[in-house]
Amino acid sequence: QDRLVESGGGSVQAGGTLRLSCWASAYASNCMAWFRQAPGKEREAVAALSRRINTPYYGDSVKGRFTISLDDPKSTLYLQMNDLRPEDTGVYYCAAMSVPYCIPTVWARSDSYTSWGQGTQVTVSS
Repeated sequence: QDRLVESGGGSVQAGGTLRLSCWASAYASNCMAWFRQAPGKEREAVAALSRRINTPYYGDSVKGRFTISLDDPKSTLYLQMNDLRPEDTGVYYCAAMSVPYCIPTVWARSDSYTSWGQGTQVTVSS
């Protein structure tokens, strides 16, 4: 099971950019994802990517603004966030599951993932 460590969170103004990183200790999981959770709200799927199949999945609210990517030599998952909005504020979590590839019908379900990072705070001010 991977140990996941996120970094890169911070505070920005609306329209700004941030890049989150998630280092995986074993880098053994083939489906890795980003989730976020705002205060008082349920955890929301942001994006997912299969290591073996370069097909990304995005939540509707971030399509066209966020980009998920992997750096295999660095065992790291990234989330490039552009044109940030106040509604993007929350704790961002990296997650991983050991399946051959991300499955379209389940990638957005948090209970599908077996490994989670500790989270990194993103705050976007208007």
